Amino acid sequence: MPISKEALDEVALSEKEYQLIVEQLGREPSEVELGMFGSLWSEHCGYKHSKALLKQLPSKSKRLLVKPGEENAGVVDIGDGLVVVMKIESHNHPSAIEPYQGAATGVGGIVRDIFTMGARPIALMNSLRFGPLTDPHNRYLFGGVVGGIAGYGNCLGIPDVGGEIFFAECYSANPLVNALCLGIAEAKKLVRARAYGEGNLLMLVGADTGRDGLHGASGLASRTFEEERELRSTVQVGNPFLEKLLIEACLELAETDWIAGMQDLGAAGLTSSAVESAARGGGGIEIDVLKMPRREKGMTPYEIMLSESQERMLVVVKKGYEDKVKALFDRWELRSDIIGHVTSDGVARIREGKKVVAEAPVNLLTSPPIYRRRVKKPEWLNKLQTFDVNSIPDLSRKKANSTLLRLLASPNIASKRCVYRQYDHQVGNNTVVLPGSDAAVLRIKGTKKAISLTTDGNARYCYVNPYLGGVIAVAEAARNLACSGAQPLAITDCLNFGNPEKGDVYYQLKECINGMVRACRELKIPVMSGNVSLYNETKGEAIYPTPVIGMVGLIEDVKKHCISGFKNEGDMVFLLGDRQAVDSSIGSSEYLELIHGIIKGNPYIDLGMEKRLQHCCLEAIGRGFINSAHDCSEGGLGVTLAESCLANGLGFASSDWKFEGRLDAALFGEAQSRIIVSVAPKSARKLEKLAARYQIAAARLGTVGGKRLILKGYIDLPLKEPGEAWWGGLEKSL
Repeated sequence: MPISKEALDEVALSEKEYQLIVEQLGREPSEVELGMFGSLWSEHCGYKHSKALLKQLPSKSKRLLVKPGEENAGVVDIGDGLVVVMKIESHNHPSAIEPYQGAATGVGGIVRDIFTMGARPIALMNSLRFGPLTDPHNRYLFGGVVGGIAGYGNCLGIPDVGGEIFFAECYSANPLVNALCLGIAEAKKLVRARAYGEGNLLMLVGADTGRDGLHGASGLASRTFEEERELRSTVQVGNPFLEKLLIEACLELAETDWIAGMQDLGAAGLTSSAVESAARGGGGIEIDVLKMPRREKGMTPYEIMLSESQERMLVVVKKGYEDKVKALFDRWELRSDIIGHVTSDGVARIREGKKVVAEAPVNLLTSPPIYRRRVKKPEWLNKLQTFDVNSIPDLSRKKANSTLLRLLASPNIASKRCVYRQYDHQVGNNTVVLPGSDAAVLRIKGTKKAISLTTDGNARYCYVNPYLGGVIAVAEAARNLACSGAQPLAITDCLNFGNPEKGDVYYQLKECINGMVRACRELKIPVMSGNVSLYNETKGEAIYPTPVIGMVGLIEDVKKHCISGFKNEGDMVFLLGDRQAVDSSIGSSEYLELIHGIIKGNPYIDLGMEKRLQHCCLEAIGRGFINSAHDCSEGGLGVTLAESCLANGLGFASSDWKFEGRLDAALFGEAQSRIIVSVAPKSARKLEKLAARYQIAAARLGTVGGKRLILKGYIDLPLKEPGEAWWGGLEKSL
């Protein structure tokens, strides 16, 4: 009997994919099998439109202990027998429908990815995108998402140490909520997400199963939003207090030798958890859905297998240890039930008592078709990249002060204090550098080491030039870590794009990844893990291509970390790197959009200079003669100087400031590869010599001190005015 298009749409499969399933199975799939294939072949689980591109990302390093995609999260060695476990994931579409629960369960899911590997979660970060806050619905989404992140993370007792927030019209109906979690574990005690050992038992632990989250992977994550669809039933509901119990119980279990593997239930619920674990273990699984604890009556095998109810874990218990494992979970007041066992036949077999409702090879379920497309550069991109800077008037001296204040108050630049003060960012007593700096710094207890952590990605750059946008996303994240004194170790990425079945979107995805590949290779930073979120469109309108880079770095001695704000009166201020912004650097800048309403112009970066700049900054911090370091990014030199002043309430006065070309580019152009540093006068010559050795400029700008921000002849403001604009800009827009 032919299957209807509506039924295929329900599981996000094409007619061609359905025929492939029939051909491979040698028969029509059952209802449960169809649901399982739909979820496991979805973009969220199967990466069918992105896997071929993602394979290009460099992932070789002596420090990386698992390859991307092998486990729930990436693992990087930091010495002393310890590893960092890190991953970033998206919860975009659920957050668009129910912002509080969408964001909260996004946090819960990424935390489970970390502790399922036996790592103690010690830090959360996020990267958020919304439409303009002038729209009441965008303010509703913003408040719900921030509330959900705070509510869930604070209950877990995991500090949220920073992140980024960006606003643009294209995110109005499709906000981006990317959540990152980092954990620490002993290398020898890592737990793998593998189901192996014939006869070993499958134990479900945690919450009872309900109908929430049905078609989350195949419905929300693998198709675009349409106005007529009602998708609220696909949004999960979280319980952070139950998750806290799971964290402690599972970490205690990881200390034993009673289990063969452990996996959380996330997208596609038990289907992906069990089948993917079996695929990694090289065997099969058999599950009886009648043994599943349920909180709703009348649930079908289809609903049970695809439910995305939160706070659930699948534990592969070694045969004979089930009583010990159950006793451990009983002590933590967590329900645990044996629902099946591991087999050696390579088949995923689902029963309802004696009745088999699904039976398919594990390798087939986890082998979706991989799509590769040949695409050309869209013509509209050429128009965006062609921007004549002389088509707009230069900034007049009289408007320099007011323009700086406008930029500082812009939600994309203004302090995010009103957001991060809702997060508990010091719980655990590891946080050394608090939110608001270029990167967070956390001490590693029991050692003198620290790690630095950041998220970054300028979507406007990626919109006008996907390739260079991808390059700059990696470079700026690494620059943020360098400013903190950390050597970059590895990347976790979250790639947020529109519908990849459209040629221009696939081109954006391909070019962004190509740019990331180039930067990763040049800067020698491998990719440890990641996530792809596609189909971010509403009514045919795609978001900006938004690759978010989460990056972790290592500081060998926590005492040698660096902050972004000026520290001492009398310190000398230098601009390291590109001596000044060229006129074209106002292209695709915050200044150009805010002041002129134009989104055009190519960004530019010299990766050779970028690499030398970062190495120079790191060496200077390591040798102890840099007191502060802050990278130039959105808003250019003027904004960077203001932020450096406002962090600790110390002013700045320039000597005779000279520049060539346009004033707007000199003050607010966003040329890459630039860092503002401050040093004691006695160390100034040392810095200049070091910069010369690295073949980068070290231009003297002025001196720290007083209560004014002065760029002689152009900017002269009491710190109170930039402070009111920057500290209160975002809050006022709400």
